[in-house]
Amino acid sequence: MILYLIRHGQSVANESGVLQGCKEFPLSGLGQKQAELLGDFFASKAIDFIYSSDLIRAFDTAQSISHHHPIEVNKWDKIREVGLGPLEGKTRKELHLQFPELKDIPSILTTGIEGTETVEEITTRCKYVVEQLLVGHRRDKVVLVSHGGFISIFLMYLMFGENWNDIHRPFIIGNTGVSKIEFTDSNKPIFHYINNDSHLVSGNVPNESILY
Repeated sequence: MILYLIRHGQSVANESGVLQGCKEFPLSGLGQKQAELLGDFFASKAIDFIYSSDLIRAFDTAQSISHHHPIEVNKWDKIREVGLGPLEGKTRKELHLQFPELKDIPSILTTGIEGTETVEEITTRCKYVVEQLLVGHRRDKVVLVSHGGFISIFLMYLMFGENWNDIHRPFIIGNTGVSKIEFTDSNKPIFHYINNDSHLVSGNVPNESILY
């Protein structure tokens, strides 16, 4: 299986510095342009299936790829962004005022604050996604359009399994950044590239790495 992991284009929340999580925000004007260039990038690539997070910013980005292929975008809630509960819809400044303990927590994705998605829940999602892909798409070329937080964790899960949260997570996934992973017959992943944004560079479109 060839798997493409893609973050959505810039959203209006990315643009204004608001933490999203699973809260709905549409693509910004820049995000729409990024999505168009992403679609052009995939126009000449062979694809068998396209899956998207059920959040609108990811689905609209995925649609830009399907415009170049006779393939319907399938919404999949298992690849939506990490749930951040009471942290969603707030700026970093607002977060630090309401939750001062966040200043000492290394990742906003795994704070342990009540109402946020737990490490165990995220791990279960990652495991399920891998299992379903390997069962249903072993010989296919699959696109998953998801979110920066989930993708960065999913990459760690592919590398380290259930111990992913014990290891420093080094990935920054920019808007419409593309990561390509190949699964061998032994189900071991090979990483061709991470966060490729050459389509934006060639289109002279900025890609600020604003997370989540």
